[in-house]
Amino acid sequence: MFRSLMADQLSFNKIAGAVLATGLVIFGLQNLTTIIFEKAPPAKPGYAIAVAQEVGGGEAADVIPDWGTVLPKADIAAGQTVTAKCASCHQFDPAGTNGTGPGLYGVVGRPPGSHPAYSYDQPMTDFAKAHPAWTYDLLYQFLKNPQGFISGTKMTFIGLKDPQDRINVIAYLRSNGSPNVPIPAPKPAAPAPAAGAANSAAPASNSATPASNAAAATNAAK
Repeated sequence: MFRSLMADQLSFNKIAGAVLATGLVIFGLQNLTTIIFEKAPPAKPGYAIAVAQEVGGGEAADVIPDWGTVLPKADIAAGQTVTAKCASCHQFDPAGTNGTGPGLYGVVGRPPGSHPAYSYDQPMTDFAKAHPAWTYDLLYQFLKNPQGFISGTKMTFIGLKDPQDRINVIAYLRSNGSPNVPIPAPKPAAPAPAAGAANSAAPASNSATPASNAAAATNAAK
């Protein structure tokens, strides 16, 4: 019986030791995992999104063309082709037919907001009070970005960003009902810088040369 008790106690000790060893292993693995994968909390909550910084400024300033130079050379046929982008809202026929937008036959030189039988929005009406006619300059700026040029206008066309497209379209619009609107004379060319400006002052070293030559001649005569 004594031997049986000793055997039972030995078995119990083995089981207890195994359980204790298993617990120590699990505890050690938990601590090791915490040490390996522990991360310091971020300075600010959330997540970062890398954004590439744009180089350079915004859109380059648009320079009004010299109409006396560009209109005679403009491609009227190309301008008519570009106006296909406008055909869903505008008509170009001599009858001046209105669509979603006013008819554009003869628009060059016409007072803004004045086409018959068309209901203009208030921003265009206000624009018309300050501008008596659609000039080349005004059309050029308006066609680039209608809503940017006349804030609040109901014309939602995104605009023509290419300057040459706008020049060609204006040339076409002039030919289509506005041929009597004069083309201004070309602007005179900027004067070239004076050719002798860089040579107006002689180097100081050259100014001393005659004096040194004279001294050499005097010494030779002695």
